[in-house]
Amino acid sequence: MEILSKIIIGLIAFIHIYILWFEMFAWTSRGPKVFRSFPKDLFEPTKAMAANQGLYNGFLAAGLIWSFFIGDPEWQNNVALFFLTCVTIAGIYGTLTADKKIFFVQALPAILGIILIQLK
Repeated sequence: MEILSKIIIGLIAFIHIYILWFEMFAWTSRGPKVFRSFPKDLFEPTKAMAANQGLYNGFLAAGLIWSFFIGDPEWQNNVALFFLTCVTIAGIYGTLTADKKIFFVQALPAILGIILIQLK
């Protein structure tokens, strides 16, 4: 379970690093290709807002990565659980307010990570 939980945490961190890159640096170039239902003229005016969201995703990734470097197993679990809970809440909120797919990309992996940490 230890290795599997670390793999899941690493995967979630990687997803959030990707989201950081996408929202901070590729919003106006890749965004229109990914979000085809959004009017193309909305990407440039929402660039700063998307970058702000990307920065928050970067903080989530940083917290999850930080948990790998904590020597005390109890604190390592506590920090990982805190950031996984934050990811879960963000994923559920995104599911309810933006797109149902967010649950499967963001919230569900974080919930799986929480469960795996509890089973250690």
